[in-house]
Amino acid sequence: MAKTKEYTIQAQIWINEGSNSFLGPGRIMLLENIIKTGSITNAAKEMKMSYRQAWQLVEDMNKHAKEPLVEKILGGKGGSGSKVSKAGEKAIILFKELENKIKLYSEEELKKIQM
Repeated sequence: MAKTKEYTIQAQIWINEGSNSFLGPGRIMLLENIIKTGSITNAAKEMKMSYRQAWQLVEDMNKHAKEPLVEKILGGKGGSGSKVSKAGEKAIILFKELENKIKLYSEEELKKIQM
């Protein structure tokens, strides 16, 4: 009796602007951590990433987006920090929806070819 094999598909999605990386899983995670911690510094620490690298990723995303995804919060009662803009929040939602749709599509296609 032949043993059935189970196959899975794994894929990572990157959204590019021209030939430049714009959004991917790590950048989405960085945006989520900025929401969670209120700062790029703390978001970087959560990800065990240097502040410099996190800041460069934020600058890169902002440069390639139609609107900034992360905004600075200057001084005031709560101190300085960063926040994810409405455009950034929308980017997170749309990226995750796209990721989910591709995963579901891939799983359905895989069912067709499994033997």
